[in-house]
Amino acid sequence: MWCQSCREEYGEVDAGTCKECYEEASETEEELKREIEDLKSKVAFLRLSPPSLELNLSPSASAPDFLLVASSHPPSSTPAVPAHRAVLISRSPVFRAMLESDMEESRSGMIKISDVSYDVLRSFVNYLYTAEILLDEQMACDLLVLAEKYQVKYLKAFCEKFMTSKVNNENAIINYAFAHRHNAKQLLEAAVSLIMDNMSTLVERSEYKELVEKDPRLVVEIYEAYLNKQVNTAPKI
Repeated sequence: MWCQSCREEYGEVDAGTCKECYEEASETEEELKREIEDLKSKVAFLRLSPPSLELNLSPSASAPDFLLVASSHPPSSTPAVPAHRAVLISRSPVFRAMLESDMEESRSGMIKISDVSYDVLRSFVNYLYTAEILLDEQMACDLLVLAEKYQVKYLKAFCEKFMTSKVNNENAIINYAFAHRHNAKQLLEAAVSLIMDNMSTLVERSEYKELVEKDPRLVVEIYEAYLNKQVNTAPKI
């Protein structure tokens, strides 16, 4: 038989395609599904915007009425990030509660955000407007924390997906602890899977020794998960 895709001969008589082309097509289908899900999430996020506001950062847009400041840096050396009240309250329930009340931020027109760099804050605000973000591993980590704090769930999910794709033997323990702190289930599962596969070298890693000192409870959970896996995969007698 001849494969309908690559036209190479193969031995299976009823599939219509060779194993290599079938696997490649399956991978392509999964990639398309992931892209479609990403687009659906982006559309859902952008639909949260108020229809009365033109969502862009051009000079022709209505003037921003709020300033966000990365308060971990001196105000004199860090520029503020401008934003519209309507965008902030439509994207984040935390901002909505803050700005629709008589809190200081609502009166002053300034929101101070602690423990964040200017670049991360600027990327965060840009995402609120466009649902677009350029990530590296550190930016994804910082933005996930910020997205969790202000309950921007679409951004948190996007950052978690990116971080999950970057999990490897070198960073699995760090990501495991991070995922625990920030309720990132997908990242947690990916990190646990790698840790389980490398238990023999676990105690030799500096990240493991640091985790023992800082949060031994998580170490116990790792070993409990490992023992459960051994029990579940043991051959039946």
